[in-house]
Amino acid sequence: MGSSFGKILRLAGKALSATFSSLTLPPMTTSDALIDAVSFDEDGLVAAIVQDIATGQVLMMAYMNEATLRQTLRTRRMTYWSRSRQSVWIKGAKSGHTQDVHEVRVDCDGDALLFTVTQHGGACHTGHRSCFYRQVTDEGLQVDGVKVFDPHTVYSASDRH
Repeated sequence: MGSSFGKILRLAGKALSATFSSLTLPPMTTSDALIDAVSFDEDGLVAAIVQDIATGQVLMMAYMNEATLRQTLRTRRMTYWSRSRQSVWIKGAKSGHTQDVHEVRVDCDGDALLFTVTQHGGACHTGHRSCFYRQVTDEGLQVDGVKVFDPHTVYSASDRH
């Protein structure tokens, strides 16, 4: 992808994100049918894949339990279960890089959820727009993602994994 084409895509994505971020979204109905459709694993968790509504870019993957799924649906702000901290993790609580939920989908087995969101700032704790900023090539891992903030100015050392 040429640099000017990439720049056009980034500008278009920013314009769409600005449009979507100005919308006020009502709480989603916490449907028992949705909760019943989810196959939580033995630890009570389900994978949550997050995709940018404006660009279609996959931003990250994290885990949710029933309580954080219900909280996400109620607030329309992505809320996860941090396996490393064993606690609720509201995306953007420290960084301000929140994710506003537009849609949730359940896969065929019920063991993964797909959320479309408006991403404010970067999704990755490394400062990249997406956690999937490295591509595997014949030469090894190549960084091809956009860094949108400096994690050293946003997080304390203990927050940076």
